[in-house]
Amino acid sequence: MASIAHFQRSAWTTLLALGSVAFTTHSQAQDSSANWPTKAIKVTVPYTPGGSTDIVSRTVFDAVSKRLGQPVIIENKPGANSTIGVAQTARAPADGYHFVSMLAAYTVNMSLYKKLPYKASDFVAVSHVADLPMFLFAANKLPVKNAKELAEYGKKHPLNYASSGTGASAHMIGARWAQENGLNAQHVPYNGSAPILADLMSGQVDMLFDPALVPMPHAKSGKIKVLAVASKQRWPGEPDIPTMEEAGFPGFVMNSWVGVLAPKGTPQPIVDKLSSAIAEAAQSPEVKTKLTQLGFGAVGSTPAQFQQLIDQDTAMYKGVIDKAQVSID
Repeated sequence: MASIAHFQRSAWTTLLALGSVAFTTHSQAQDSSANWPTKAIKVTVPYTPGGSTDIVSRTVFDAVSKRLGQPVIIENKPGANSTIGVAQTARAPADGYHFVSMLAAYTVNMSLYKKLPYKASDFVAVSHVADLPMFLFAANKLPVKNAKELAEYGKKHPLNYASSGTGASAHMIGARWAQENGLNAQHVPYNGSAPILADLMSGQVDMLFDPALVPMPHAKSGKIKVLAVASKQRWPGEPDIPTMEEAGFPGFVMNSWVGVLAPKGTPQPIVDKLSSAIAEAAQSPEVKTKLTQLGFGAVGSTPAQFQQLIDQDTAMYKGVIDKAQVSID
């Protein structure tokens, strides 16, 4: 009997000790989330410096840093249509100090690549940071004055449209517009904005869907045409440019965006705290004004709202890609 009693006491002591460890670990996790951040935060931008994602990220996270009281380090990790930088974040510790800021190309890549070095389930959504309205630009050589005339012209004559690469947002938007309007349009992938604009201005390429930042000054100087914007509403920075819907294409709303993801397992309180800080920063007058001037739309969403956008765009782009029969091995 003494032996049995001793065993019962030992088992009870062990259970108490395990419970104490579990409680301590849980308390430490809660304390860690409550005190976050206590050091610099790293945000990977899977594109080159000076691009849309980089500019939006640096603008917004500079304001986020001031609100959180810790530096935010932006690390550019370009390559393979953003998949290198995204994969790096998927493998990063889920400790609340590693994030990735990226374009809607993330949702395109889910269907574009037969094999990716990560899965959608490797991430949790943090925030839809900003919209990148996509404007339709055209070469001056084309005898058209608006988007409707361009579509009619494209039904009778072969056209080509440029993008920064296979699977880029400009490629997908151009492909969808061509599909829905029965255009004889060929995609021409480029490596960077400079050669695209040179060929658009010279008439070597016919049209381009792109954010305003780089092409718009050339449109204002008369070197190319700007015909419409694929937003739900007219862009505040360019109120005279009609939307694609106003131009005669109902339901054609297809912008790119910048958003932030975290590695799966990042504590939800940290995700929520960063999401709130991003929204507050993006909607602050100084940041919102700066983004508008650059051709971007400040957003700042909840994680759930951003996840809904990701799911919606992933499905939409899959349809475009399947119809265009585009893939990258």
